[in-house]
Amino acid sequence: MRAVWYEETGPARGVLQFGEMDDPQPGPGEVRVRLRASGINPSDVKTRAGLRSPIAFRRVIPHSDGAGEIDAVGEGVPAARIGTRVWVWNAAWRRPFGTCAELVCLPEAQAVPLPAGTSFEAGACLGIPASTAAHALFADGDVTGQTVLVTGGAGAVGHYAIQLARWGGARVIATVSGPDKVRIAEAAGAHGVVNYREGDVAAAILAANDGKPVDRVVEVEFGGNLAVTNAVLGEGGVIAAYGSMGDTEPRLPFYPLMFRHATLRMLLVYLLSPRQRAETVARLTAALEAGALQHAIAATFALPDSASAHEAVESGDLIGNAVITID
Repeated sequence: MRAVWYEETGPARGVLQFGEMDDPQPGPGEVRVRLRASGINPSDVKTRAGLRSPIAFRRVIPHSDGAGEIDAVGEGVPAARIGTRVWVWNAAWRRPFGTCAELVCLPEAQAVPLPAGTSFEAGACLGIPASTAAHALFADGDVTGQTVLVTGGAGAVGHYAIQLARWGGARVIATVSGPDKVRIAEAAGAHGVVNYREGDVAAAILAANDGKPVDRVVEVEFGGNLAVTNAVLGEGGVIAAYGSMGDTEPRLPFYPLMFRHATLRMLLVYLLSPRQRAETVARLTAALEAGALQHAIAATFALPDSASAHEAVESGDLIGNAVITID
């Protein structure tokens, strides 16, 4: 098979190699997926750059997200799964070989049926961005009749969170960083959009919700946004935070949040329990089958050009997801 891999961490163009490797064979309980698309996430490029930890294996094929068709199964897996269109999750999480290749083998539970109306490119965005959004939204129950604040509403996770919250029956307020992103968040279905670079952000969020506090926050920057969150979260509110890069060790206003009976949920989508994973997959499948999701694919790349794809993600200029298409 053709694949992209690295044997040391460092700059994309310096360490990523494109070539051929032996085809992997599925073991007991595994399926082999002939990949048609591979999703690239910030965690993938940080791992390749060595920003998270030393390289964990002698050779690493990056990327946890992807989509394709099952073309072989291991012992104990029904042969009927062959030919199924699937999307995959955690392909490279604590494993050496991910989806930046023509083939990947992984436990059959990690290959989820892809609804007929969903493209492979879209399927390659479901493992991390869409799953993070779904778990952040629904881990604490349904959102029907509630108001959800989505920070970073034009980002890969935020864009899905707006749509899923709207599909789930919530009123949605989003924050973004500029006029172009306002239009993206509005197109995704946000009832109100606030440019956080202009004016009193907390006052604008409350005004967008008719003066009332919000019930849930899907939070991309917990520390940096904490003062605003503290000002707009209502009693019994939930903060579901999946990032805090601007302030990695924020000071928590414990008593103000405690006296509102608030819940702080910090989440890492790679570590969902089997129950949480099943619930997240079920939510996404239902939303996809209902036609409720648009997929913001900002750029596509060919497999041999994976270094350019990594550089594009690292630049921070993409509004949406980066996907490698595999013929």
